[in-house]
Amino acid sequence: MSTFGGLDTAYTGLTAAQQALDVTGQNITNAGTQGYTRQRLQVTSAPAPALVGPATLGSAQPGQGVIVTGVERLTDELVNARVRSATAASASATTQSATLTTLEDSFNEPSNNGLSAQFQKFWSSWQDLSNTPSDASAGQSVIATGQALVQQIATGYSNAADQWSQLRGQVDSFADQVNIAADQIAKLNSVIQQTIASGGSANELKDQRDLLTTQVAQLAGGTVTPNADGTVNVLLDGNLLVDSVTANHVQAIGASDVSGASGSPVQLQWASSGQVIGIDSGQIAGALALLAPANGAGTGGALAETAAGYNNLANQLAGQVNGIVTTGQTNTGALAGAFFAIDPTRPAAVGLSVAITSGTQIGTAAAGALSYDGSLADRVSQIGASAASPDAQWSQLVAKVATASQSASRLETLTSSTLTSATAVQASNSSVSTDQEGIDMVTEQAAYQAAARVMTTVDQLLDTLINHTGVVGIA
Repeated sequence: MSTFGGLDTAYTGLTAAQQALDVTGQNITNAGTQGYTRQRLQVTSAPAPALVGPATLGSAQPGQGVIVTGVERLTDELVNARVRSATAASASATTQSATLTTLEDSFNEPSNNGLSAQFQKFWSSWQDLSNTPSDASAGQSVIATGQALVQQIATGYSNAADQWSQLRGQVDSFADQVNIAADQIAKLNSVIQQTIASGGSANELKDQRDLLTTQVAQLAGGTVTPNADGTVNVLLDGNLLVDSVTANHVQAIGASDVSGASGSPVQLQWASSGQVIGIDSGQIAGALALLAPANGAGTGGALAETAAGYNNLANQLAGQVNGIVTTGQTNTGALAGAFFAIDPTRPAAVGLSVAITSGTQIGTAAAGALSYDGSLADRVSQIGASAASPDAQWSQLVAKVATASQSASRLETLTSSTLTSATAVQASNSSVSTDQEGIDMVTEQAAYQAAARVMTTVDQLLDTLINHTGVVGIA
């Protein structure tokens, strides 16, 4: 290698150290930037020049310095895929846990203000009436506690129905967010494709895209597959949400209130084809599981099953009470009518009402008995002790939701732990350590100074060769 070649070699080391310092500065500057992936300069040694001819035989030739080949993102796609999967599972579990906890809290059980306590007050008022069937105040107490019970059942149903409607609205919002993210991923894919094709660096653009693919995973799960041109595809249920630079859209369909859930279940589908998308993770999947219609087996969505439970409770209460009181007479000897009525045009839980306005209209006595007979009222008061009572049905409903809530909470804790672990692995691989960058910066500074010193030394050699060779002895 010529002396001038030594200058070129030193210069490549100088520029490589400068670029490495630039990359380190970029890392340090973005140490707190969300989604930023640590970068590292990629270099390789330049080979020695080819030697041709016998005059070169036996000549030892060093390499020609260092070649900068690019700037690498320190990321692991397998780890990123694990983070997306864990994010989707955690989002689904969190959605279900939060909703079920709110539902369970709405029961207000056990407490003095819960439905169980209200049932006890209602049955106790009938017991009091059976002891004094001609007492007007005892009759009015039965009506008052009945109205309070009716109101509490209606309120419970409304709470479940409102939760269902709110979650249904969130599904629409989630679908919109998926579409927005898909459009942004497709646009970033296009820019990344063009940047890479022109020889540029798209690292920061890829960081932005990774954040968006994780957002899609949080919303709807899915998988990400890379393409050779630097773009990625995003798939939901095996179909393309993002196909390189093209985005497809999704939409939520189905009932807008819980009363229509059975006839029109809430689903996610492709906007273009109408094909239903089957997803099992992400916020949308968690919401769809909760929005599923009630079924006869009681294994449908928790919110619809709870609403159906309130309706069954209203029907059972009205049926059992009316089934007793309508067989007898009032304390005035008149034939007794139904105590409860249900509006057939409304859900039973909100259509339930007390059908009478006066204590004298309550059927307390058996047919043909004397006015002081309270046998029917006593029979009504004993309904709560039956294994088939509304109280027992209510207890089963509360226990079912509590069990589901506890299971969802445990799953949330498990998936959250898995996500934390996956994120920690990703951070250890891709996040910026300012301590490490500081060490790298000192190393790169020393490399820069050393390369500069080589250039200075070679320059001095050339100065001696050019300006001082052959001048010895000249006066």
